[in-house]
Amino acid sequence: MVLLIGYVLLTLLLVTVVAAAGSLYVGHKKLFSLADGAALAAADTFELNGAGGAADPGTRLDSGTVRAAAQEYLAGQPLPAGLDGIVLASASGAGDGRTAEVSLDAVVHPLFINFLVPGGIGISVTSTARAKLLL
Repeated sequence: MVLLIGYVLLTLLLVTVVAAAGSLYVGHKKLFSLADGAALAAADTFELNGAGGAADPGTRLDSGTVRAAAQEYLAGQPLPAGLDGIVLASASGAGDGRTAEVSLDAVVHPLFINFLVPGGIGISVTSTARAKLLL
């Protein structure tokens, strides 16, 4: 009987840990999806580069415009369930001037073990989207 109680407790502990890890994974995916959308919205703010000169035509992203577009996108989106404190950590045009890079930070509150980590667990994601001009 004592052995059976021990196995039941061990199984419940294992289920709790797996459920908490699963909620962290789902929270990460939700935040990553939000970052993907913000990066895509920011990449759509490109300007034409070299339209009148001898330079190759292409796209150019301004870091200020990228940040403003990412903030506007995030303001229009509902907060995903299970995530708190979503913050735009950084948003800029990468060094090549054609890639928008957006980083988000948030706090996930895992299932069942929330009393162990009342402040939640911080996660961060980075997503990129490339502005491309098809000729």
